[in-house]
Amino acid sequence: MRVFKLPDLGEGIHEGEIIEVQVALGDSIIEGQPILIVETDKAAVEIPSPFTGRIVAIHVKAHDIVQVGDSMMEFSREGEEDAGGEEENETSTPTPHVEETLPPPSTAKSVSLPQAQGRIVPASPATRRLARELGVTLAEVKGTGPGGLVTSEDVRTSVEEHPEQVAPQAQPPQAGPAVGREERVPLHSVRRVIARQMALSWQQIPHVSHMDEADITHLEGERKKYKKQVAEHGGALTLTTFALKAAVMALKAYPAFNGRLDLERQEIILNHSYNIGVATDTERGLLVPVINDVDKKSLAELAVELPSLSRLAREAKLTVQQLKGGTFTLTNIGALGGTSFTPIINFPETAILGLGQARWKPVVVEDEEKNRTIVPRLILPLVLAFDHRVNDGSQAARFLNIVRKVLEDPLAILFQEEE
Repeated sequence: MRVFKLPDLGEGIHEGEIIEVQVALGDSIIEGQPILIVETDKAAVEIPSPFTGRIVAIHVKAHDIVQVGDSMMEFSREGEEDAGGEEENETSTPTPHVEETLPPPSTAKSVSLPQAQGRIVPASPATRRLARELGVTLAEVKGTGPGGLVTSEDVRTSVEEHPEQVAPQAQPPQAGPAVGREERVPLHSVRRVIARQMALSWQQIPHVSHMDEADITHLEGERKKYKKQVAEHGGALTLTTFALKAAVMALKAYPAFNGRLDLERQEIILNHSYNIGVATDTERGLLVPVINDVDKKSLAELAVELPSLSRLAREAKLTVQQLKGGTFTLTNIGALGGTSFTPIINFPETAILGLGQARWKPVVVEDEEKNRTIVPRLILPLVLAFDHRVNDGSQAARFLNIVRKVLEDPLAILFQEEE
């Protein structure tokens, strides 16, 4: 008998969600034939069969959460019969193939199959459920039961003795009667990653938000003037395109907003690359594709690349590389409405720039002779959420002043590109 175990998925990934089991019990399989699709927080991974033979057991189903080393299915040797004599066990972990697309989100209940040092951790279903609810990794719990069995008491003791090992997103279920009708919707792969990342960011980073407004009346006129010309070259000249350039100018002036904090070494790491992630609303959840080297690209180039990445995000076709390496994040909720908001920093970054909905407002303006009049102006809300361990409010105010001035004077962007 040949046992197939989930192989190493690379890049420090230890678990994934079974999106699709592509074979059935009794199927005859040849080596290299795709048998599973597993989704991680990075991408979809197509798993090929390491064997040629017939499937005699399948241990997983769609939407199960599995870990590296868990048993997926069993194969008979080629030409063997089920009723044959004793068979030699053989395991294999083939090299997975990383897909360029992310499959649709799952909606079924998930389970956890913890594993340690290449073997399944012995524990009852009730103990596994308790560990998931408390955010405890069973592999880190010392089992006191027969044969190293991890008991529920072992899990509770581990929480009491090592609270720092409890995952930050763990929330034990609240007891009490349900009111009315309710529905339980499981966290699919992307939503689960978002939940984990947001909880980590909020718990680790002391967030402070600084807000301002930019008069983009002139910018909007220029945008409309040239948007048709940009569209003829396959691009879309949006407000976000200009905001990317404005952000880079501010990041160059205040580089700590483009860095990250290394607490272990007590250092602030300053990035000299300007790779800006753009938060994108999709049916799967919020994805953040990254535009690399924004400082080296023209407005026209950004106007082509940005909508292309956004489209790939909505179509679930982003590659792993397109989601990695961000140094700063930009989020624009203007199309959805609202007057202001406080975005959460994309950990381990140190800041995020948010754009609200631009609205026409009556504004008092003053001419050279100090005469004041009230005129309609298009006003854009701005918010900078930043890590207060790395930057102070004064730097945040100055940072946002640069962003505001650049958006109010689009020529500043062109002069920057000529430098």
